[in-house]
Amino acid sequence: MKQINIQLTMIFNIQRFSTHDGNGIRTVIFYKGCPLSCWWCSNPESLSFDYSVLYNKKFCKNFGDCILTEKKAISKTKDGIQINRDLIENPEKLKNTCLSKALTISGKNKTAAEILVEIEKDILFFGKNGGVTLSGGEPFAQGENLTTLLQLLKEKKINVNVETTLYVKWDKIERHLTLVDTFLADLKHTNKEKFKKYTGGNVSLVMTNMLKLDNSGAKYIIRIPVIPGFNHSEKEMTEMIDFASSLKNAREIDFLPYHTFGIEKYKMLGIPYLMGNTKNTEDDELEPYMKYAESKGFRTKIGG
Repeated sequence: MKQINIQLTMIFNIQRFSTHDGNGIRTVIFYKGCPLSCWWCSNPESLSFDYSVLYNKKFCKNFGDCILTEKKAISKTKDGIQINRDLIENPEKLKNTCLSKALTISGKNKTAAEILVEIEKDILFFGKNGGVTLSGGEPFAQGENLTTLLQLLKEKKINVNVETTLYVKWDKIERHLTLVDTFLADLKHTNKEKFKKYTGGNVSLVMTNMLKLDNSGAKYIIRIPVIPGFNHSEKEMTEMIDFASSLKNAREIDFLPYHTFGIEKYKMLGIPYLMGNTKNTEDDELEPYMKYAESKGFRTKIGG
């Protein structure tokens, strides 16, 4: 697949009138591309920095237009079509090929100015408390396009939250400290083996960056996803909350219960869902963790 122009960035969704991911009514911009590969990710189309090809067999009518467009990558079988995504030469050409919408392409290249135009459509609804939340993927892995957008939003006096894994070099965060109103910072685990197995990353980078974020004086909220088999235990939650309590400026922890909303997307992307048949985390399962966090002086809530 082709390389993306450095002046562009790829997004895969714009969610309007969101009442999550920050205060008030918000427009959420979802970037494509993440340096981690969390097993439970509910937006697996966000993992790649490039276009993602999704195929929903239930909608396929076997018209064959996709095969004519990408002969090397797509072939017909008795059960529908077979896709070798590594051989797709021009995913953009596939965008409007499938009339039944069985084959869809996730990803749109946008300049910062183009993203701002989309945001400004909603500005009347933000009021005093709302604004924009940049999500993903990982916003801080987006390069100069992100910096330009944040500068434009600052000029417009639009409130900005950024959801982040903190899994980037510190300078990618540091250069934006004065441009972000609130950081929504993930704390997934404190154990390096568990973190490596379930996300593919090194937990020390996250913890180091969280310490630096805390020392910077920036406003941030810690977000803990509660994932069965990964961190959903008294011992692991206690360790994470104790780490959070060692930070001098941490005031709030949001607990994010595991859910299975993204399972169908994995099938459509042709990638395995490693969480298997894990059941959703119910809100009442979070109560002991919230009580412990509150005993440490934190404000808590379920969801973002």
